[in-house]
Amino acid sequence: MALWVILLCALVSSLLGGLYVLGVFRRQRPNEPPLDKGTIPWLGYLLEFQKDTSEFLKRMQRKHGDVFTVLIGGYYFTFVMDPFCFGSIVKESRAKLDFRTNATQLVLRVFGYKPTEATHSVVHTSSTKHLMGDGLTVLTQATMESFRKLLLFNMSSGEKRVWQEENLFHYCYNIVFRAGYLALYGTEPPQGAGNKEKAEEQDRLHSNQLFQEFRKYDRLFPRLAFALLSPKDKREAERLKRHFWNMLSVKKVWQKDNISSWISDQDQLLAENGVPEYMRNRFMFMLLWASQGNTGPTAFWLLLYLLKHPEALQAVRDEVDKVSRESGQEVKAGSPPVTVTRDMLNQTPLLDSALEETLRLVAAPLLVRAVLEDTCLRTSSGTEFTLRKGDRVALFPHISVQMNPEIHEEPHVFKYDRFVNPDGTRKDFYRNGKKLKFVNMPWGAGVSTCPGRFFATAEMKLFVFLMLSHFELELVDGEEEIPAIDISRWGFGTMQPVRDIRFRYRPRF
Repeated sequence: MALWVILLCALVSSLLGGLYVLGVFRRQRPNEPPLDKGTIPWLGYLLEFQKDTSEFLKRMQRKHGDVFTVLIGGYYFTFVMDPFCFGSIVKESRAKLDFRTNATQLVLRVFGYKPTEATHSVVHTSSTKHLMGDGLTVLTQATMESFRKLLLFNMSSGEKRVWQEENLFHYCYNIVFRAGYLALYGTEPPQGAGNKEKAEEQDRLHSNQLFQEFRKYDRLFPRLAFALLSPKDKREAERLKRHFWNMLSVKKVWQKDNISSWISDQDQLLAENGVPEYMRNRFMFMLLWASQGNTGPTAFWLLLYLLKHPEALQAVRDEVDKVSRESGQEVKAGSPPVTVTRDMLNQTPLLDSALEETLRLVAAPLLVRAVLEDTCLRTSSGTEFTLRKGDRVALFPHISVQMNPEIHEEPHVFKYDRFVNPDGTRKDFYRNGKKLKFVNMPWGAGVSTCPGRFFATAEMKLFVFLMLSHFELELVDGEEEIPAIDISRWGFGTMQPVRDIRFRYRPRF
C-alpha cells in the first residue's frame, strides 16, 4: 500500500512539474504586463513568432498595448514597444537585465562555440582597440586593398566600356563579404603561390569558394537559430559548421600574410586564457558571421535604393566625386583607380544619411535581456510594470522607432537625406514634442551595441564609394519593383530579399 502511495505521489509530482514547465500555472501578478500564453502549451506563439515576427508583434501591440508578455518556446518574453523606455532597459545593470544569457545560448546553437567569461572581455578590448580610432584606419586601408583585388584589378586592362550584367544581391554580398574576409583573416603569401599575381588570384578563388559555402549556411541560419531545421537540413548545417571550423582553423589562419590585429589579438588572448584550440576554431567562425553576415545585404539595399531614386544616386555620386577631387584623385579617363581613405569616408554626410536610411528600412535586430531579478519599468505614460525574474525582456526597434510614422514621416519611403540637415549636421527627431534618443537601432544599444559597427560602416561606404566612382550603374528593368523582404529573417540583423534583381555596370571612363 505504501509503495502505491509513493508511486502515485511521484506520478502526481511529475504531472504537476510537467504542467508547470508547459506554463499551465502561469498567472499575471499585480503590476505585471498583460500576459498572453497562446493556445499551445510550452510552444505558445513560437510558430507564429518565427513565421512573421513583425506582424505578430504588431497584432500583440494592438491587442495589449506597448508592453506585454507572451510565451514563446518555453520562455516568457516581455516586449516593450515604447521607445521612451529603451534607455532605462539598455542602461540597466547586468545584475538585473543580462544580454549575455540569451546570446550565449544562441552562439552555442548556431556556431558550436561556448563563450567563457574571458570571451566577452577579449572581444570588447580587441574591438575597441582595432575597430575604432587608429586601428580602424589600418583596417580600412586593408579593406581598400581587398576591394582593389576583387573590384578594380582589371580596371586598367584596356577593355572597352562594355556593360556587364549581374544579380545585384549576389554581386554585392559576394564582393563585400570577400573583401572583409581578406582584410580580416589575411591573404595568401606570395612565396607560397609563386608570385604576387598568383597569390592574388588564389585569394580571389579561395574567398569566392568560401562565400558559396557561407551562403548555404546563411540560408539555414534563421531556422537553425529557432531549432526548427528538418533532419536533412540539420545534417547539412553540421557539415557546414565543421567545414568552417576547418577552413578558419587557427592553424590555417596563422599561415596567412596580413592577418588583421583584430583577429590575431583575440586568438592570442583566448589562448592565454586557456581556451582550447578546437574552441578557438569555432570562435573564428563566429567572428566571420558576426563581421560579414549583414554588410553585404545592407550594401545591396543601399545600391538598390539609390538606383531606384535617380536624384539620390546623383547627389551621392556628386559628393564622392567631390571628395575624390579634393584628395587629388579625380576619377577620369586614364587615371588610376581611386584609393579611398578613412579620412575621405568621414567627409560624406549624404552617403552617411543614405546608409542610415537604408538601415532604418531593412535592419531589424531583436534585442533581448534575461531578467535576473524583479525589475520595475516605468513607461512614458507613467504606468509602472514589474518584469518578472526568469523572464526575458525584448525590444524590436524596427516597429517601435524605425517604421513609426510618429517619428519618421512616411516611414516606408526611402529619403536619402532624412538624417542630415542642409549644413551637413545630423537631424534630431521627436515624438509628441519630446526629443528621442533612439531613432534608429541597427547596431543594438547599451552594453550589447555591436562593437564592429564602425568597421562595418566603413566597409559598406567604401564599397559604394568605389562603385559610384568607377562605374555607371543601372537596373536592367528600371520599372521592376523593389523585392519584398524575407520575413523568416526578422530579428537577425539586416533583412534579405525574397528574390534577386538584375543590374548592369560598366566603367565610367
